[in-house]
Amino acid sequence: MIILGLNAFHGDSSAALVEDGELIAAAEEERFRRIKHWAGLPTESVKYCLSEKGVTLDDIDLIALNQDTRANFWRRIHYLVRTRPGFDMVLQRVRTRMKRQNIIEMLLASFPGQSFTGQLINIEHHQAHLSSAFHVSPFNEAVAVSVDGFGDFASGAWGIARGTGITVTGKVYFPHSLGIFYQALTQFLGFPHYGDEYKVMGLAPYGQPEYMEAMRNIVQLNDDGGYSLNLDFFCHDKQKMDFQWQDGVPVFSPLYSEKLELLLGKKRLPEEELEQVHRDIASSVQAMYEEAFFHLLNTLYKRHACDHVVLAGGCAMNSVANGKIYRRTPFKKAYVQSAAGDAGGAVGAAFSAWYKSRPGAARNFVMEHAYWGPEFHNDEVKQVLDNHKDELERNHCKVSFIENEIELCRKAAEAVSEGKVVGWFQGRMEWGPRALGNRSIVCDPRRKDMKDILNRKIKRRESFRPFAPSVLREHVAGWFEEDDDVPFMMKVFQIREDKRELVPAVTHVDGSGRLQTVTRDSNELYYNLIREFMGIAGVPMVLNTSFNENEPVVCKPEEALACFVRTDMDVLFVNHYMVVRENHRML
Repeated sequence: MIILGLNAFHGDSSAALVEDGELIAAAEEERFRRIKHWAGLPTESVKYCLSEKGVTLDDIDLIALNQDTRANFWRRIHYLVRTRPGFDMVLQRVRTRMKRQNIIEMLLASFPGQSFTGQLINIEHHQAHLSSAFHVSPFNEAVAVSVDGFGDFASGAWGIARGTGITVTGKVYFPHSLGIFYQALTQFLGFPHYGDEYKVMGLAPYGQPEYMEAMRNIVQLNDDGGYSLNLDFFCHDKQKMDFQWQDGVPVFSPLYSEKLELLLGKKRLPEEELEQVHRDIASSVQAMYEEAFFHLLNTLYKRHACDHVVLAGGCAMNSVANGKIYRRTPFKKAYVQSAAGDAGGAVGAAFSAWYKSRPGAARNFVMEHAYWGPEFHNDEVKQVLDNHKDELERNHCKVSFIENEIELCRKAAEAVSEGKVVGWFQGRMEWGPRALGNRSIVCDPRRKDMKDILNRKIKRRESFRPFAPSVLREHVAGWFEEDDDVPFMMKVFQIREDKRELVPAVTHVDGSGRLQTVTRDSNELYYNLIREFMGIAGVPMVLNTSFNENEPVVCKPEEALACFVRTDMDVLFVNHYMVVRENHRML
């Protein structure tokens, strides 16, 4: 059975292909459209997934969509009767729902000559999230938690998962949402774009949680482990919201009300300088999120007495909180797959549909790596380089082919150790927002000035945002205060105090690092690069940041080459080809 999973008409639109309970391919639409967080019908992702398997829509048995407009029906009716929202708000939601019901028709229009004779299955939003976390995890039993903004009239769901079954024991419904809390405060702090929450997470360590009294006025914790919002400070439940969920960047109008300024002071405009008050508010927002998050997790542990927890939903991308689970809860193991946000709903919808259609099927898949996207062969790379020969000559670039993979890794490690900024494009593209060694920019973590160099040369982003270390798995315990598998860069751990000054480029202001653990089995080429660097520098890690410049992470060789040429990158490795700027002046 072949199942096509979709996250459509939502931010981070995506597609995934599952065959007989095993993941074959998965990709986010933004990588093909070149628009961050692209929302709409993910036709390019579908095209890739079908081509990876060598099938057409005619061969698909089920299409699984990670939303079900019938879910939580009576909750919706109760809310409408009780609150009587404006006509514009109701009409807006009806139009959105009708558009999503025509998904098969719209999909077929994008694939002329193909047909679909299978079945469309709607999977409730949080059920898809829970499936995306548990059904690909290494656990046979786990507490499963989904927390995000909203989906199918709910913002959170949790319960116990065993074997192939997931039993939901609790939910939080619209208009209450921990994700909306974080998004609204992110907007208030002058970061207006969809997905900017990670900026607040990075800014938080520069401040102190001076506003906790105010935060506890905004978010209340419930006895059942859930949470409620003080809706006086929000407007998403009272008026028609301007948002964009089709064919472009997701757009949200402000989610907070004017009363938030009476509580916290004047909102920050995006062009205004960051002041200490903003850093303190960011710290307080993160602290409040963690207070609610751990209140929920500790309640669930008491209820289910299970040592394993799996997380999904946009809030599961909060790697700072994830890294504190072992210290602030009794859980022994936590798993977060590489696309924990809405993109991951495509995988969750597909696996949920598989187990619904095959209730007796055994689980035979664990997502141990994130490499489920497109890959390109050396002859395709050569063609790209040949097509841009004149441009490379104008930029004084020398191209060479390195057949031996150990020599390739050695050359890359030497360049990193010399302080050069290295583009590293190999194998299948990563699934999820993190670059994990196949579409990465790799640098020396020992250089104190490397963050500034990267921001000047390529990234051009806020100076307070940290860069992450990719570390050999067997050396984690010697360098970090926690010893755990973190293959998807979804947890932040404290770097051991005596090691921090050795790797200042990947040590955040609070002494932490958002690590990625690398094993030989998961990515042998990247593992060998780091091992070669360790042989030179004595440090078992490299700085790893995404291969992009204020755009989605590169997908194709031509995008990697374009990014290399227009920025001040020093060396580019694309498969077995090395491109070097000759006589390049280091900054």
